[in-house]
Amino acid sequence: MTRIALDPFVRDLDGESAALRAAGPLAEVELPGGVHVYAVTRHAEARALLTDSRVVKDINVWNAWRRGEIPMDWPLIGLANPGRSMLTVDGADHRRLRTLVAQALTVKRVERLRAGIEALTNASLEKLAALPAGQPVDLKAEFAYPLPMNVISELMGVDAADHPRLKELFEKFFSTQTPPEEVPQMMADLGTLFTKIVDGKRANPGDDLTSALIAASENGDHLTDEEIVNTLQLIIAAGHETTISLIVNVVEALQTHPEQRKKVLNGEIGWDGVIEETLRWNTPTSHVLIRFATEDIEVGDKILPKGEGLIISFGALGRDEEQYGPTAGEFDAARTPNRHIAFGHGPHVCPGAALSRLEAGIALPALYERFPELDLAVPASELRNKPIVTQNDLHELPVELGCPFGGDA
Repeated sequence: MTRIALDPFVRDLDGESAALRAAGPLAEVELPGGVHVYAVTRHAEARALLTDSRVVKDINVWNAWRRGEIPMDWPLIGLANPGRSMLTVDGADHRRLRTLVAQALTVKRVERLRAGIEALTNASLEKLAALPAGQPVDLKAEFAYPLPMNVISELMGVDAADHPRLKELFEKFFSTQTPPEEVPQMMADLGTLFTKIVDGKRANPGDDLTSALIAASENGDHLTDEEIVNTLQLIIAAGHETTISLIVNVVEALQTHPEQRKKVLNGEIGWDGVIEETLRWNTPTSHVLIRFATEDIEVGDKILPKGEGLIISFGALGRDEEQYGPTAGEFDAARTPNRHIAFGHGPHVCPGAALSRLEAGIALPALYERFPELDLAVPASELRNKPIVTQNDLHELPVELGCPFGGDA
């Protein structure tokens, strides 16, 4: 089996995903830093493995970890070993940690956030409209980033004053280009910041999920301080990164498919269809790290060996022709059915999926209603991914807004 090295600079994610699919349902890959794992690259096999009890999240199962081959300054250590949370445990412990978060993020409860999300969206659009006319705007920085960060921070009770430091630390946390000598300090700084937030909520609880986690731990649910801090970090990280990429990727997809954009703006294609197709075709999460096999597992005609690491390559399996047919590589906002698994599958499906969909479903129609002449300020071929092997994340999205509401300047 030929090993495929994932590009730490993410210069051609589509080409890399195609190579992974061509390697079969299970591919040997090399992560940045020379770490060898396997990747599942097809939809059906990914669904099966995501519900297979022989695939676990306990890093102590990993042969390379037990042999001491994974250094603590590996740039992806924070994703492979982020501390005890629902991301790293299975079975009863996973259910215990996940239940409180899932209860706070049910579709019904998330819907109650609609008015606040609409208000935040409108405020962001007002800021965009107030920018000097005629000059390019980085839509990612000015619109796609502030909304989900503000929403998830309000949900978790994180002060806006912490946003700049969070942005700085998460940039390093996700990047494959963070110098190894900076990784331990970055991880320590994240822990210190989130511990400070938890301590503040313990002293002054509020109507937020962090306070609810603390209260639960004091009322018999037995969450440790480490579990509370790590859960807060996990939700903040996942709760804004995925939605930022989703909003950016939808805009890029529509601007590079003008006929479909016209149908969307005319109401011939619904926004739900656009969002779901973007989640499939240009998924926000390219690879999820990392699961481990407790025994040899057949994957198609190959074997995932006992003790080896497994990543879920959503960028590859989202365009699997065996699942989506011969047009799998095409963007089709009217595609139906569209049973992708961009938010995962089974007991570990992302609990924030409903929130991400709601934010995108509010922000994107409002953006195009306010700026129907919006267009890319550079050719799509010039857009560049950030050096993050887990996230499909652009450095920036320069656009020309045009006249608000399509009126005259």
